[in-house]
Amino acid sequence: MAEAVVNVARRINATVEEGRDYLDLSNCKLISFPDGVFKVLSSVSNNIRVITLADNELKALSSKFFSTFTQLRELDLHGNVLTKLPDSLEEMKHLTSINLANNNFSVFPGKLTEMATLERINLEENSITEVPLEKLSAMPALKWLNVMGNPLDANTQSALKSPYKFDILSTKES
Repeated sequence: MAEAVVNVARRINATVEEGRDYLDLSNCKLISFPDGVFKVLSSVSNNIRVITLADNELKALSSKFFSTFTQLRELDLHGNVLTKLPDSLEEMKHLTSINLANNNFSVFPGKLTEMATLERINLEENSITEVPLEKLSAMPALKWLNVMGNPLDANTQSALKSPYKFDILSTKES
């Protein structure tokens, strides 16, 4: 545990000291986003464009996370145990890419469809059965959606065969 804390602290300090525009806290055994991180990053949070929290054990992200990192462009949360996203996700006015692959979503996170800047959504290998294609079609910037490896119902699978203005990965090509 102490090693994990030291690893997180080292990465956060590097982001602050080197003025990086990214924060990589992947593979840190995190079960939540540490509150202390908000204080340490307060002076540079507006400069951070990319955050990777992949391959941790996150069950949820707080509203504070989304209201702190408002300039974020890319968020990688793959390989966690997330089941939902907070409503404050809509505060991410610049987010273009979100990776939620290999989590525990059983329902498509509806807040994603309200994000005008979102170009890429990766929900591969979750437990989603339905995809809100009408709402996704209304998203002005969406270019790519990955729902491969989800137990999509027959109606959704059929609807995915229609042409859309964005690319959809829903089945493995044979």
